[in-house]
Amino acid sequence: MAEKKFNLRIITPHEVALDEQVDMAIMRCTTGDMGVMFGHEAHCAVLDYGILRIFNDEQSERWLAVYGGLAQIKDNVLTVLTGGIEWPHEVNVKSAQEQREHIKQRLREHEDDVTIRRDEVLLRRALVQIELSSYPHLAKTDEYNYD
Repeated sequence: MAEKKFNLRIITPHEVALDEQVDMAIMRCTTGDMGVMFGHEAHCAVLDYGILRIFNDEQSERWLAVYGGLAQIKDNVLTVLTGGIEWPHEVNVKSAQEQREHIKQRLREHEDDVTIRRDEVLLRRALVQIELSSYPHLAKTDEYNYD
């Protein structure tokens, strides 16, 4: 039986961050989590800040933070266009926790909508970084080229 994999491409403004065959991906969309497997119907989705989970070969699961963007599924290719991603080994947990506390304090002090909205987005980013850092760090290998 042929393998049922699809191509996952994650593109940021600076690079093609990932381009490989995978079994499944679960991503955070603005309407909730969405899973993609081989044979998924064509679809577009707006991505929220959240964790993208990548599954391969039944035993392997990897995580990365995705900071918004768009996803397109077509012809067994999932293309994720995003302003930024982070792998667990790239997160500075202490900095993210400090930023979370700083933003919470600013939210208590500010009243104008623009500042509050900006701080809410920054808070979501810090919370995603903290969540991502709780996942096991996988050793860098040639198989998973994070660079």
